[in-house]
Amino acid sequence: MDLEQLCAKMLTASRKKAVLGALEDNAVRHMTMYGLAGSSAPMLMASLPPLSAPVLVVGDSLDDAGYLYHDLSRALGESAVLMFPSGYKRSIKYGQPEPPSQIMRTEVLNRWGIDAALRYVVTYPEALAEKVASRDTIDEHTLRLSTGSSADITEIKKWLRENGFEEVDYVYDPGHFAVRGSILDIFGYSYEEPFRIDFFGDDIESIRSFNIETQLSERKFDDISVTSNVASSSEGSLLDYISHDTLIWMRDPAYTVERIKAIAAESFSSSALIADEGDASAMSQVVDPERFADELACFKLVSFTSALDVPSGTKAAIGFGCTPQGIYHKNFDLISDSFSKLLADGYTIYILSDSEKQIERLRAIFADRGDDIVFTSVITTVHEGFVDHAVKICVFTDHQIFDRFHKYNLKSDRARSGKLALSLKELGQIEPGDYIVHVDHGVGRFGGLIRTEVNGRMQEMIKLVYLNNDLLLVSIHSLHKLSKYRGKEGAEPRINRLGSGAWNKMKDRTKSKLKDIARDLIKLYAARKDEKGYAYSPDSYLQQELEASFLYEDTPDQLTATQAVKADMESARPMDRLVCGDVGFGKTEVAIRAAFKAATDNKQTAVLVPTTVLAYQHYNTFKDRLKDFPVRVEYLSRARSAKDVKLILADLAEGKIDILIGTHKIIGKDVKFKDLGLLIVDEEQKFGVAVKEKLKQFKVNVDTLTMSATPIPRTLQFSLMGARDLSAITTPPVNRYPILTSLNALNDDIITEAVNFEMSRNGQVFIVNPRIEGLYDLEAMVKRLVPDARTIVAHGQMPPEKLEKAIMDFSNHDYDVLLATTIIESGIDMPNVNTIVINDAHKFGLSELHQLRGRVGRSSRKAFCYLLVPPHVPLTPVARRRLQAIESFSELGSGIHIAMQDLDIRGAGNLLGAEQSGFIADLGYETYQRILKEAVMELKNEEFADTLTASDGTSGEEEFVADCAVESDMELLLPPDYVPQEGERISLYKELDGIERELDLQRFRMHLEDRFGKIPKVTAELLRVPRLRYLARRLGIEKIVLKQEQMYMYFVDDNNKAYYQSPMFGRILNYLQAHPRRCRIREKNGRRSLAIADVPTVEEAVALLQEILSLNSI
Repeated sequence: MDLEQLCAKMLTASRKKAVLGALEDNAVRHMTMYGLAGSSAPMLMASLPPLSAPVLVVGDSLDDAGYLYHDLSRALGESAVLMFPSGYKRSIKYGQPEPPSQIMRTEVLNRWGIDAALRYVVTYPEALAEKVASRDTIDEHTLRLSTGSSADITEIKKWLRENGFEEVDYVYDPGHFAVRGSILDIFGYSYEEPFRIDFFGDDIESIRSFNIETQLSERKFDDISVTSNVASSSEGSLLDYISHDTLIWMRDPAYTVERIKAIAAESFSSSALIADEGDASAMSQVVDPERFADELACFKLVSFTSALDVPSGTKAAIGFGCTPQGIYHKNFDLISDSFSKLLADGYTIYILSDSEKQIERLRAIFADRGDDIVFTSVITTVHEGFVDHAVKICVFTDHQIFDRFHKYNLKSDRARSGKLALSLKELGQIEPGDYIVHVDHGVGRFGGLIRTEVNGRMQEMIKLVYLNNDLLLVSIHSLHKLSKYRGKEGAEPRINRLGSGAWNKMKDRTKSKLKDIARDLIKLYAARKDEKGYAYSPDSYLQQELEASFLYEDTPDQLTATQAVKADMESARPMDRLVCGDVGFGKTEVAIRAAFKAATDNKQTAVLVPTTVLAYQHYNTFKDRLKDFPVRVEYLSRARSAKDVKLILADLAEGKIDILIGTHKIIGKDVKFKDLGLLIVDEEQKFGVAVKEKLKQFKVNVDTLTMSATPIPRTLQFSLMGARDLSAITTPPVNRYPILTSLNALNDDIITEAVNFEMSRNGQVFIVNPRIEGLYDLEAMVKRLVPDARTIVAHGQMPPEKLEKAIMDFSNHDYDVLLATTIIESGIDMPNVNTIVINDAHKFGLSELHQLRGRVGRSSRKAFCYLLVPPHVPLTPVARRRLQAIESFSELGSGIHIAMQDLDIRGAGNLLGAEQSGFIADLGYETYQRILKEAVMELKNEEFADTLTASDGTSGEEEFVADCAVESDMELLLPPDYVPQEGERISLYKELDGIERELDLQRFRMHLEDRFGKIPKVTAELLRVPRLRYLARRLGIEKIVLKQEQMYMYFVDDNNKAYYQSPMFGRILNYLQAHPRRCRIREKNGRRSLAIADVPTVEEAVALLQEILSLNSI
């Protein structure tokens, strides 16, 4: 059954006759459809036959219109429905234009009346209040292009410049265009994605749209129209633009007119504008409300409402008698009673859901309960369910049955995510003057790409400047040895001197330190491997019930983490698993399930947390989640009285308490467990060494589950494969509310709006300031603007007891506003706080902003985040980009993308202990990681060969060299006329140099062709280098040199006896015997090398190595 068939069921013959009759009767200008509860109104619209012109549907607000758009587009397909939003962020009075929304507005104007497929346009009062351009203006500002026609690229560029487009390197914002050879990229205001036009001479060979994020083509077009920004040349309202015989469906005509009057009456808030940006003349774009009301009266109106009675004063009305879906709050007794009753009364039940899994889960729950409930599933959902009594059908949605939030997606969301990805890419790009770390030479400054001649052929090199202006030229084949220096934000590294041994000494020192740490880890692992722990019994029915009652849908990662933890518990080996995932990704839920599993086997669980506040919070979370189950949860911390503590300790020793949560006190001497089976450690990185030592003794035979919010870099996960089991939860939960984020200048209006709105819905507010100094001024400001707000200040310089009390009081809602420094970013979880105001936001790093924002939006309410910057002070470009990235990415879980950088730095330190951050500052983050990888590899090969067997994730084929260097005198490069922009060439070289798999190489090749056109010969050769390096590494070759048509292969030194006895070396000897004339062995300074003649190209070299690999060894 699909949604369209379900919609058709609503339109019975009698209803069809009445509705169509009324719509065709020209005498009736205004009619009402009542009794349309839930999503029955959009479903009714979807079932009506198409008219000659599109129909305008007006909701009450952006959210209402968003859900109407969602339901209509689900039933009729995306091409039949368009959204017509407001062209500004938040309210027009703040004057912040939003390009993605302006595209959607222009797209409606462009397609209206021309595109026969368009059936409905959904809008709301705020969008109708803004003027639109006339049809003539739009035609004047539109350029039409089609495949196969001829066009002069210079003329097109001239037209684009005259119409306000700007030429850039990359196209990522509407109003941009870029030219690369015969390829032209344009991002107009009439389509949500930019177009890429491929010319052959003056003929247009192909037109395709491309994705902003990857810059790769998506679909082909035969003809397109590119419209420039017409928002500024607007004349009348949308009602002037469309013809007078258009039908309008409106939720509430009187409210719409009132709302437009209110918008026109507002005064422009100039103080909220950030220096140098925004649209100061925004209010001139508002339509004249009186004229709008008069015009509206000329149209044929259908007002629709969920009221069951005819609204008074209505002349023509049709009733549908639909009632909303009942509210069950996941109470299955209620659900099965009410469903059984409906079935007995002859109703048919349809349950709508976006995922098959949810439907299966429902069937399973009914089957477990023994209920006989028959329903038909429909795999697409609408926003709200309803019961249609006339047709006897129930349309129920699964998100309402399970009490989940349901969100709609608009097209503009896509444009935003692309822009974010690009700004992140730009932040990661190397620019002249940046600090660069070269693995062999240390930290220097980047001096740009230079072209040099080697043996009469052009090559590109990268120039690095070291101490005393010494220069180092790096070939583009050894770019993988370079990385941008990333240490703590704001800290400048020391520049090294070339040729002094200092850098290598530092590397060796770090390596031996790292080996010590890794050695301990591996020893602990080996001890655990031989220990016998407790093997838990398989899941009980209670466990399944607990998991089914989880509020949200499990994300795939959460499921795998839960299964891994349970499998570890059921095996006899003691568990030591680390679960890491971003804020709000459901780590706690995994812990609760594990603790409950332990309790069902009569084992006790200890949950160790770093702070008193967290202990109290976890206590509440665990207690709420387990309230329907026979489990006792308690907590110990400084905040409990001595009497309570004594009681708890006595009960604990007798085994009356199943789960005990607390700070490091709970692993103290005086706490005795009767039978401890599971230890859960939260935010492990925050504990000191003493606690960690204590934990190590526990870990040998108690199952341990550790949780951390800092995502751990992938390379580290691989390198420590043998030492620790790891589950990463990286997928954000679905259907969480996005956090509405806006960037403004600090002023009274904003603070008043934020605090008043939150207090009006009985919520609380965080206000964050980077320094302690300004906190009390901000407090005074809040008190002046909102006298009835109860405020409290918290910062790290207060005595710990006082700070703790402040936070506890705030979480018990004794105060409305908490003004704090960044101390709140670390793990305080308060569902009642849904507004955060960050002052001086430009002073924070990306990840800090993300962590702070993650503190709100943790419940089923809409959350707000205000980023404030000082008025009249222009921002630096980097700060502005950072703030825009955070502002445009309001989803939870973008953190993994956003804040990898300094989270990496923290994450790496945590995994191995605190003394790491010093090394990271000296070496830069990437180099540190590389040395760590080498250290672990050496340990595995030399000391622990027997402990870490191949089953622990090492591959079957032995590795003798970690890397192979390639040098050549051939012309291998991306020519400047092929890829004109230097920064882009560097990042392409870097990407190519990091490629190890054949598949990635083919993908890279396709991307190049797609973005820059046909691949030149010198580039085709360059693309063969990664393959050459990979083959050479398999053969155990440390360095390959291609010069003057000879290939030199350098082997590892004599100490590595294993290599010279291996089958790989045997194959090389075999080749040598077969071709004695072509090869010769040389030895120089104890290094052996093999020279092979007649190798003019990289292609030839690759073929030769493949031939060697195919031979048998001697």
